[in-house]
Amino acid sequence: MPAIKLFGRKWLAATDDLVYPGLFEIFIRAVWLILLGAACYKYYEYTWSCHLGGELVRIYLLGEIAFLITSMLFMLVIVRHSAKGSIMDTKARKYVEPLLTVKILLLLPEIGWNILGSMWMFGSEIECGYEHYTVNLVKTLVFFDWILIGLTIFGLIIIFDPLGSLNDEQLDNSTEHGKFSKNWIRRFKFLWWMRKDDNAKETFQHIAGLLSCLFRGTDLVPSDAVAGFILLRIRQKYETHELRRLNLLPSPVYTADASIIFRDTPSWMTLESSLHYLKLSVACYGWLFVIYKHWYTGCFRVIKNLTCCACFRRKPAAITGDNCCYCYLAGVTYLSGLSTDDIIFASFKNRLCEIPYCVIADHKTKSIVIAIRGSLSLRDLLTDIAAGSDIFECEGIPPGSQAHKSMITGARGILEQLDENKIFEKAFITYPDYNLMITGHSLGAGIGILLALLLRPRYPDIKVYAFSTPAGLLSREAAKVTEEFVLSVGVGDDLVMRLSVDSTENLRTSLVMTLRSCQLPKYRVVLNGLGYMLFGVPERDLNKTWTNCNVIATSTGQSPLLSVKESQRTDENDMYAEDITKRRFSRVKLYAGGRILHIIKCKPEKVEGKRKKQKADEQKYEMRWAQPEEFPELIVMPRMLLDHLPKCVEKALTALVEQQNKLPVYLDL
Repeated sequence: MPAIKLFGRKWLAATDDLVYPGLFEIFIRAVWLILLGAACYKYYEYTWSCHLGGELVRIYLLGEIAFLITSMLFMLVIVRHSAKGSIMDTKARKYVEPLLTVKILLLLPEIGWNILGSMWMFGSEIECGYEHYTVNLVKTLVFFDWILIGLTIFGLIIIFDPLGSLNDEQLDNSTEHGKFSKNWIRRFKFLWWMRKDDNAKETFQHIAGLLSCLFRGTDLVPSDAVAGFILLRIRQKYETHELRRLNLLPSPVYTADASIIFRDTPSWMTLESSLHYLKLSVACYGWLFVIYKHWYTGCFRVIKNLTCCACFRRKPAAITGDNCCYCYLAGVTYLSGLSTDDIIFASFKNRLCEIPYCVIADHKTKSIVIAIRGSLSLRDLLTDIAAGSDIFECEGIPPGSQAHKSMITGARGILEQLDENKIFEKAFITYPDYNLMITGHSLGAGIGILLALLLRPRYPDIKVYAFSTPAGLLSREAAKVTEEFVLSVGVGDDLVMRLSVDSTENLRTSLVMTLRSCQLPKYRVVLNGLGYMLFGVPERDLNKTWTNCNVIATSTGQSPLLSVKESQRTDENDMYAEDITKRRFSRVKLYAGGRILHIIKCKPEKVEGKRKKQKADEQKYEMRWAQPEEFPELIVMPRMLLDHLPKCVEKALTALVEQQNKLPVYLDL
């Protein structure tokens, strides 16, 4: 940070990003130089006995060695200068850009030399005897030289930024925003298989506007995000330790006793019911989740439920969007343990803002269940990203309420499809005494809550079991309404429970401010991050004190992980005061819906006694009721992605259910 400026444009790399790529190139070229030198040492003298063109072979080999040595020397100088200074100290690396320009231009004569060598070696200009020397060896060298050149060109393609025109810096805010949005839309047009989706144009425009507002003006490159997340992880962990040391951080009370947690809740809110409906929501992931869950035997588990030669039969109207062998239906029946007769309706069509779902007759709970799938495809990911707020009007919520734009479209699409096929009428005629339930995980949870709000005027007793519900779902007053009929379950440091446009923009601001305050070079930050990933964060990087507005001091003999000078101290408002659209895309803050049951994995208690130790080992999870306001920021944690997976949520609920049977034994101790 900031981005490199070469040949009249910005690139997706910074001047301090060349340390590790440069060392890698030096290593590859050094190995190649050693092999080339060994070939010359063994075969060079035999080139004098060639019948024709021996001097061409010698010229090519010596020229190739010269190019390798020159490139290595240039790369050594570039690496040395790229390692200087902190992330924001670009003056210390002022020679990197001109040196890199010369290095790239040297690629042209190297390509020309290899073209000349290819013409010589693969043409008729050279004739050598095969007793002591073979041209095939030099031909192999030429071939691998092309591979080396290709890797260099591939690296340039990776860091090419189609939005990197330097002319954009002279544009006003509105013109720049429009140009960035058009470029993002142009990128999305490469997703040709999505263009025919009904909501493609509107969704792409919305995402383009969001991404333009988030990243325009920050001058961040991908490596800055990596280094920033490493620094934020240390910063957030240290702040937490300090607040706990000063007793300024509230310690929420968790418990493993379900009787305490569900003492004042409706009877339908139980751990057993949550686990049951989680399995139904997971079943909507179909055969792909079966393969993920059972790597080696998954295909055999699905095969026995397949409908062979279904493409030659008349497909039932109750199943839409599945393939000819009904693979998704086979996965649903295997994961849920239900028969195909219990699937009243299923749509496996996956488009932008159109999510697969199933309508199930659950005889165990005597309910009609609408199970909505979570994110599984690129289309689902884009549906998640189109996260701006839009007016959401329905009976029973305050006027002017807002919700996640794409999830509103998804919920209304499901309702329209159910009404067109008269699914509710058919279901309740067959099962008149059954209740209506909705369940879903992740994206499915958010759409399920909005769908329940739309259906509640018709079915007042509707209930929702939502798992890992996205944070940016509903405005606060509307979210309070859902607490009456929605149970939302989240585990640990789940990223999605904290993910919204507001928290994303706050993360971006924190990222920029943290990078500005870092005094270490980026290569050292990345190297430290690799050590943290393998061995955890050492205490020496946490035992530092904050002074003078986010300054981290350090003990003698240690380098500061984070520090900031007076001249570099920057306030968030100063950083984005020029254009408020850089800071806020959505004017309304959205929250997760439902009554939130937050589950954490607790550390075993270190107590004496064999039975008490056994108790500590077995009691792994605890829970409490949480408020949406308690998840305002994205926290960089090792398990923030793993805790979101349905497998982890199922593991936590299963452990809690099992713990309830053993809990009375522990209370007697």
